Amino acid sequence: MNALTVAVLTLAAYLIAYRFYARFIGNRVLALDPQRKTPAHESEDGIDFVPTKPIILYGHHFASIAGLGPILGPAIAVIWGWLPAALWILFGSIFIGGVHDLTSLFVSLRSRGHSIGDVTRSLVGRRAHLLFLVLIFFTLSLCMGTFVRVIATLFSDAYHPESVIPVAALIVLAVIVGILVYRRGVNLAAATVAALLLMFLSIWLGIKFPVTGIGQSFWVYLLISYAFVASVLPVWLLLQPRDYLNAYQLVIGMLLMYIGLFIFRPEISAPAINYGTKDLPPLFPFLFITIACGAISGFHSLVATGTTSKQLDRESHAVGIGYGGMLAEGLLAMIVVLACTSGISKEGWFEHYSSWQAASGLTAKMLAFVDGAGVFVSKVGIPLGIAKSFIVVMAVGFAMTTLDSGTRLLRYNIEELGEGLSVKSLKNRYFAAFIAIAGIGYFSLMTIQGKPAGLALWALFGTTNQVLASLGLLAVSLFLYRMGRPIIYTVIPMIGMMIMTGTAMIMRMRVNLAQKEWPLLVIGFLIFVLVLWLVIESLLAFRSRSRARDQG
Repeated sequence: MNALTVAVLTLAAYLIAYRFYARFIGNRVLALDPQRKTPAHESEDGIDFVPTKPIILYGHHFASIAGLGPILGPAIAVIWGWLPAALWILFGSIFIGGVHDLTSLFVSLRSRGHSIGDVTRSLVGRRAHLLFLVLIFFTLSLCMGTFVRVIATLFSDAYHPESVIPVAALIVLAVIVGILVYRRGVNLAAATVAALLLMFLSIWLGIKFPVTGIGQSFWVYLLISYAFVASVLPVWLLLQPRDYLNAYQLVIGMLLMYIGLFIFRPEISAPAINYGTKDLPPLFPFLFITIACGAISGFHSLVATGTTSKQLDRESHAVGIGYGGMLAEGLLAMIVVLACTSGISKEGWFEHYSSWQAASGLTAKMLAFVDGAGVFVSKVGIPLGIAKSFIVVMAVGFAMTTLDSGTRLLRYNIEELGEGLSVKSLKNRYFAAFIAIAGIGYFSLMTIQGKPAGLALWALFGTTNQVLASLGLLAVSLFLYRMGRPIIYTVIPMIGMMIMTGTAMIMRMRVNLAQKEWPLLVIGFLIFVLVLWLVIESLLAFRSRSRARDQG
């Protein structure tokens, strides 16, 4: 099949879904009220709660939920063939991911900006609330700690030292834009254009003057320090403008890739369905765990309820930012699938995906995407070498947005734990940020069997992340049920996700036991028990509310 056909069908399906299904969920199921006061206005403090223009908040939200997830997951998942990956991205984002993100955002809006973990206290009870927060702490610490190692690796001489200057420049530009727009009243459009021009100049400077000769350990400590600072600064000063500018970078990159695809119109070189690769795990359930952010991701609910809900100016903006952000991420995931299956030759595809072990490594993930996407971008007239460098900078930049947003979310999580446990020191944002950094530092710096802890335990992240998505949909369903709203649109995706994630966790533990991977087995078992406990608590709460409603 021609790759352009897949791209056009995806875009058409997303436009229809946004026009009809997203608005149906927002207007009929959630009954969003544009006149209702949002937490950004109710609790405005100039630090975390800041009413924000929709275009800026969309950029922040999109950049935060995207990161490397919709790039690395699809770049691995095409090993099962392009068709299963494309179908999961298309239908998953429309009927599961988009609904999950929008409804999670709604629940937080109606809960004074509290996170999805904190909302469980009123829905299920204090015990379940604390269990949920512990699970979120583990997931975020593991994810951010691993991302620190990934970014440090990408900055190193062996990978992409040309990305250092552009990434550093974007941080400086973000601070300048934040000050100019929020404190000096400079026109947003003028500040954006100037910052984007300087941002693309920094990409050229990075290619011209790559930063070499610096060890990975230095980058790890520097990134951890940066994450601490980014998590405590006012959101308008760094996080929000940085994500806003980075979103432009990604959107421009996506446009160039799609325009290049339209010009190139390549045939898909990979098989539609592939079972012949060495040591390939079963498609079900692992395809649905491997592609997370491009279809549904528990991390999205943490972003939507952790930072986005605190900045939303009007409830009516939730559809465009929540559901629309998920569809944009689906478009990114789809172009990654097409880049990895039609941007490289048939021989190149079979070389990249010769075995599961080869395809799941960091180098293979990045190289397959960079090679294919670079070819697409080069078709608009940009030299192939520069095109590939731009793709690399785009990918590394988005890994950084995930790091600073994720650390801030981890800080919120610890503050909520402090409130739940009545520990006053944990509610201090600086001390909470320090604890967050300690968790991230453990997974970045400590080793298990000679490997960084984050990388050694990374196999748990895929299932744990999708477990969070399942629990998020469960919390949303309980919330909507309490309000007397329809729950079928969240319950059906929730059941499907729980079946997939539960099956994956059990299969993974069996493999860990057979291979005597004791750290993975023990932690995986503890997470499984924790999740089972949360589900039972939630079902009991649902049963209790159902009886109360019948008696009332």
